[in-house]
This record gives sequence, structure tokens and C-alpha cells, in this order.
Amino acid sequence: MLVCDQITKRYGNQPRKAVDTLDLSIAPGQIFGFLGPNGAGKSTTIKMLTGLLKPDSGSISFMGYSLHSDPLSYKRLIGYVPDEPLFYERMSGYEHLSFIADLYGVGSVERKQRIDELGERLLLSHALKDEISSYSHGMKQKLSIISALLPSPKLLILDEPMVGLDPKAAFILKTLLGEFAESGNTVFFSTHVLEVAQQLCSSLGIIKEGRLLYNGTLQELQSRTQELDATLEALFLELTESEE
Repeated sequence: MLVCDQITKRYGNQPRKAVDTLDLSIAPGQIFGFLGPNGAGKSTTIKMLTGLLKPDSGSISFMGYSLHSDPLSYKRLIGYVPDEPLFYERMSGYEHLSFIADLYGVGSVERKQRIDELGERLLLSHALKDEISSYSHGMKQKLSIISALLPSPKLLILDEPMVGLDPKAAFILKTLLGEFAESGNTVFFSTHVLEVAQQLCSSLGIIKEGRLLYNGTLQELQSRTQELDATLEALFLELTESEE
């Protein structure tokens, strides 16, 4: 289980906290959609979950491993797709994936099998021998997704993963995320595409100005608002605008 216990982050002397005492518990097998307006604290939360930012207070753990006291054990269990993937551009796609496999200790036989399988599924096999500098934004996004899945993580964290993907690649990613969760793993992703969240997510969190407004399923949110046929988009707008 992924557990965020009262995590808080403030940047410099800003009057408002970027993330304010966030509590979350996400069970294995869930696809958790993290939603909110621009500047709500989604990317800050994700950077804390991956260890790129340190919370001012609170704790984060996954499968019993604390990000604070045992960061290597924690990070070995996660894969991460950032909102703006960065690479060593002079490497080929295959060289980058081999580098990731080395970092995670993935053996030569397994890495070849995983790279071949994921490259084929995400329609990138043809370009893996090319320099990453020649890749389009969408191709770099695919490479980032393959990199995250390559070491077979237990927790996949994605920040706006659909950006730059064409419709076919977006469909493939949704299928991969469903299979990943069905295998007992956990997905945590942020998105502005509420139709995707409604279609894909088993649970949702809605954040605004650093504070969690809602945590639960779409059905529970519909019941709470007594709008049983309402779309996630309508409920999201109603909830976030009512807090202004």
C-alpha cells in the first residue's frame, strides 16, 4: 500500500503551502487518478512521492518501506514517468533502456525480453537504435513509459502521461495501465483529461490549492452530490468552483 501521512510542502516564503497535510492510502490493484486545477499541488505531490522533493513534514511509504529511512528499497519498487521527460540525447533509445536496466539490476536475458516486448507494444521498436535527439515529443514519451515499466515496478507514478501521445498510443497506454493494476500493482497518475480518469480510475483524489477536497470512487462522489448520472467533468467543476 502507498501511504502519504500528513505530507506538507511550502516553497520559500510563499504564503500558501503547495501541499497542505495530505493524507492518502492507495491499495494494491488500484488505478488512482490525481486531479486538480493548474497550480493545485499535483506535480509537487508526485515529486515528493518519487523522492525528487523532500516534504517539510509528514511521511511517505510503500509496501512498508519508508522513503525517508529506506529510500533505496522504496525507489527500487517504483517507476516514474515525468511530465517533461529528459534524456541523454546522444544515446540511442536502446542504450538509454540498457542504462535503466543496469541501474535496477535487470539481467541481460530479462532486459532484452522486456525491451523487445514493451518496444513492440508501444510501437517504438523501429526507432530504438536511433539517437534520442531524433525523436519527436510523442516518441520520447513512449520511451519514458518503457523506461518506467522496464524493471517491473510495483508502483507506477505518472505525471500527465497522455500528453504528446497520439490516440493509438494513448489507447495502448490505458491498456497497459489496466493490465499493470490487474496484476496487483498500483498506479498513481495525474491528468487533466477527465474522460480518461473517468474511464480508467478505480479511485480518485481531487486537490485544490494544496488541500485534498475529495478522495474516493466516482460512484461515491456521485452519491454524495446526489447526481448519480453526472460525469466526472461536471462533478470536478462543481467541486472545485464551490471551494472558491
